[in-house]
Amino acid sequence: MPPTRKKPRRPRGGARFAGVEDVADDAVAVPLLPVAGDTPRGARYGGASVAEPVPEAAEPAPDDGADRAARETVAALARLRAHGRGGEAHALICEAAARPAPWLPALADELHRSGLAADWATLLWEVASQPASRLAAAADALIAAGRGDDGRQLLRQGVFRSADEIADAVLVLQDEGMPHRARTLLTAFVSVHTPADVAAVAAGDPARLVPLLLDAARTGSPAKERDIVHALRVAGHIHS
Repeated sequence: MPPTRKKPRRPRGGARFAGVEDVADDAVAVPLLPVAGDTPRGARYGGASVAEPVPEAAEPAPDDGADRAARETVAALARLRAHGRGGEAHALICEAAARPAPWLPALADELHRSGLAADWATLLWEVASQPASRLAAAADALIAAGRGDDGRQLLRQGVFRSADEIADAVLVLQDEGMPHRARTLLTAFVSVHTPADVAAVAAGDPARLVPLLLDAARTGSPAKERDIVHALRVAGHIHS
């Protein structure tokens, strides 16, 4: 009787980059999708920051591809969860968090529809840790898609960062013709930080940032606005 020839084993790892190809029994296909222009900062990436955010116009608009991508990602995530592969599942969530902001609402819908709301909460946390301009874009996309609670939660989580970083992001957004996102970011920052922290943002470019900060302060209570005006005056940014 001739010796039994072993069936060659398929290489591991290829399916991760091949979309939805068949893989070995003990592997799980993970779709590869585009990522946003900004370098991500979440736990998956060790907190690395970027010097200059990429213009938001570089992000693809949502289309049928976003829905397909969401379905494939959630299906892969469900398979990883079913196999008890929590680490790989978290890596997939982190990769999804780095994708274009306009694709996030479709992913949110698919995760909730599939009973994976907890994974959506984790994904929001990862998005919140990315560069501030990316944070503002993601919040805008969610709010525009009718997921206002998610957008506001994302902003609350994401604005606990340095005044310098917020100042830089706001100036970039202004320069790139996105004053609405700059205002959204500052309003969220003002709502959760002390007046002294708010005044520290102005130090980056008082001539440009003080008017924006005062505008954001008006969205809060009159007492909070007065405290911010006082802090800006103490810091020497207002002289009247």
